[in-house]
Amino acid sequence: MARGVLSFPLTGFRADGSLDLDAYREYVAAQMATGPGAVFPACGTGEFFSLDEDEYRQVVTATVEESAGRLPVVAGIGYGWAQAARFARIAEEAGADALLVLPHYLVSGPQSGLVAQVERIAALTRLPLIVYQRDQVAFSAESVKAIAALPTVIGLKDGHSDLDRLQRLTLAAPDGFLFFNGAATAEIQARAYAAVGVPAYSSAVHAFAPEIADAFFTALRDGDHPRVDRLLRAFYLPFVEIRDRVPGYGVSLVKAAARLRGRPVGPVRAPLADPAPADLADLERVLAAGLDLVREPAASGAAR
Repeated sequence: MARGVLSFPLTGFRADGSLDLDAYREYVAAQMATGPGAVFPACGTGEFFSLDEDEYRQVVTATVEESAGRLPVVAGIGYGWAQAARFARIAEEAGADALLVLPHYLVSGPQSGLVAQVERIAALTRLPLIVYQRDQVAFSAESVKAIAALPTVIGLKDGHSDLDRLQRLTLAAPDGFLFFNGAATAEIQARAYAAVGVPAYSSAVHAFAPEIADAFFTALRDGDHPRVDRLLRAFYLPFVEIRDRVPGYGVSLVKAAARLRGRPVGPVRAPLADPAPADLADLERVLAAGLDLVREPAASGAAR
């Protein structure tokens, strides 16, 4: 999964808010054709929180069928452990390869409770688990050791961006345990994460502009730091400035950008709200700048 950008597809809805599975199939097939390292359906960007169990089954099944074994399919699960286990069973029946355990609902808990949550889920599914820490979920080094000792827990996705803490977690984990950069716009901090041994990252930008996401990934991999900086200045930083204007734009702005590209993803579901016209106009300008930049040839002989 570190060999390419990790794809977190958007779930397609019609104007009335109902699931548009045909549009989703078309969209996710196009996403897979760009060559991501893995595909993560029904996660945060895919509005997992708004799907009922039947819709979730349809989305994961469609992703597995469109993948046809070409890519790992890692489905999102969440809420409390009992509900997470229900989604895990659905994903397992649908043919998913692994699960991303999203932060549990609402409450905070001590380290022993965070570990017990993962233990409960792991006991109720055969699928490998990647645990996502952000918001109220933050594991200590001892807790990472404990969950990494579970046979089916294979990795941790980090959304806190506390690099001191993250370095302690990577050093506490056993060899082969996977770590992922799960920051809101991961490319902004990709170099910093890589410096502490976490090169793999998820990309919301891949959901609407795989050309930009792939250009950044390639430049970072090749050590072409001038190109990385140009992409950050011209596209990623202005995009994040728009994203930070309104709560929920981390998903709804991504969906709006996909619509600007002609992708059949539809609106977001409440409580998210589609972007305001002024923000859409700014988004269109930033997206055009990013696409113009990636059409420029990369430097031959990247600076290292």
